[in-house]
Amino acid sequence: MEYYRDYLRKDIEIADSVKLKPIDAIAKRLGVGKKYLRHYGKHIAKIDAKLLKRLGKKEGKLILVTAITPTKAGEGKTTVSIGLTQAMNKIRKETTVCLREPSLGPVFGIKGGAAGGGFSQVLPMEDINLHFTGDIHAMGAANNLCSAVIDNHIFQGNKLGIDTKRVLWRRCVDMNDRALRDIRINAKEGSRDESYVITVASEVMAILCLSQDLMELKKRLGKVVVAFNKKSKPVTIRDLGIDGAMTMLLKDAINPNLVQTIEGTPAIIHGGPFANIAHGCSSIIATKISLGLSDYTVTEAGFGSDLGAEKFLNIKCRQGKLRPNAVVLVATIRALRRHGGDVNYKRVNVRAVEAGLENLGAHIENIGKFGLPVVVAINEFAGDSADEIKMVKDYCKELGVKAIPAKIFTQGGRGGIKLAKEVVELCKRETQFRFLYGLNKSIKDKIWIIAKEIYGADGVKYSKDAERNIRNLKRAGFGKLAICMSKTPLSLSDDKKRPGRPRGFKVKIDEVRVSAGAGFLVVYAGKMNPMPGLSKKPAALGMDVNGNGKITGLF
Repeated sequence: MEYYRDYLRKDIEIADSVKLKPIDAIAKRLGVGKKYLRHYGKHIAKIDAKLLKRLGKKEGKLILVTAITPTKAGEGKTTVSIGLTQAMNKIRKETTVCLREPSLGPVFGIKGGAAGGGFSQVLPMEDINLHFTGDIHAMGAANNLCSAVIDNHIFQGNKLGIDTKRVLWRRCVDMNDRALRDIRINAKEGSRDESYVITVASEVMAILCLSQDLMELKKRLGKVVVAFNKKSKPVTIRDLGIDGAMTMLLKDAINPNLVQTIEGTPAIIHGGPFANIAHGCSSIIATKISLGLSDYTVTEAGFGSDLGAEKFLNIKCRQGKLRPNAVVLVATIRALRRHGGDVNYKRVNVRAVEAGLENLGAHIENIGKFGLPVVVAINEFAGDSADEIKMVKDYCKELGVKAIPAKIFTQGGRGGIKLAKEVVELCKRETQFRFLYGLNKSIKDKIWIIAKEIYGADGVKYSKDAERNIRNLKRAGFGKLAICMSKTPLSLSDDKKRPGRPRGFKVKIDEVRVSAGAGFLVVYAGKMNPMPGLSKKPAALGMDVNGNGKITGLF
């Protein structure tokens, strides 16, 4: 492959130039037999989730990719995850990447696709970013079946005594649509307030990603609290009698999706909960299948270490009994300039980088609190100066961590070989992996530990609603669940306007909701909206397709 070095070529043009391998060849390389494959065309297949129980005791090394606090400058966490996987295969380490599925809302909104970039992409890029194998649509159907049954139950006499003012379950759609944030329903049968969430924020998504087989999925769905009755007792999906029907809608979606990277290495893409309003990790099934078949598994968690990594380590690893071996922390010079106060961030600015290093330092410390070794991957861009890169290296060295530049966007796996070799060395170390908190601690204690240790807060302030939520949840028997914080990804604090490393702040908690099926409480730090809106100029405006089905403008 000829590597393009001037950043002018579009991701979709690079993707279109690659001759894909048949998916059977990718499956054979991974060690998946044909009887465990369900084909979706020539280049996509689902892996039967039953394979997980038939794997031997082999367990590869698990590598988590996270990042500093995101900025408009971009960090490229998915791109680094894919490029690192390609690089590790180049040094003859059989490695698979496990990623989340893109949501249509961000694809057509500001962010665009989530299939990597440049010469570190997963393919076929267009299919992955659009409907893929229909998993997210299936989750939306299951979610909205539940909503329909709740309102029908109320209309048909309300035998369960559901308090219509305490219905927790919300409808969903896989699109950014702010008009659905606040609606009124059932005007003829007694109207009530309702709202939509984006599908990837649904508890159905979280449950699918945390279940390890279809029957566990059904059991978890049954536990979901959809409302409280007039006696303040929880009403569950099992009480409604639709846990079986919802599971039926998800019987194919529970199977992970197999595709390939630009360089023909295996990629398993499955599930996609948001990390600012959900737990932000791909499925346990996908991760465990990869660990059972590959020497190394590279996976990512959404946004910075304060959101995705914290939830990956405290929630996914706890529930899946996973033990990571190393962490890759992605940073860019441009993002460090932005954290240092340079709003333009595209020109060399050594002083701004120096000021922005505090943010990087906070994330390095966060990973250290879990007892894991970390390497900083400097995702290089044109315009990064040697002085700026040296400054990052020297800073990290003082903290006992290596910082390694990687040119995986323009060079694919070849540009990440030094990073790959360091990751292999880190995986040889004995880790002291530990969770940040124990589940037996009180709800407030768990929230405080996250706020203090991960965000750097001085305290936590609770609204009257949050105080009442906590009392009611404890009384209902949900006090021992894990904590899933919902806060802005744009700051270590709960204020998106505070980049860098904020100090002297208190985290404000507005609301606490139960996700009993997923096994955690969702704690809203500020007015987080689970239904994003579109920007003034959404990415959809630049997308098109011609008469031959050729797509343009997707990135």
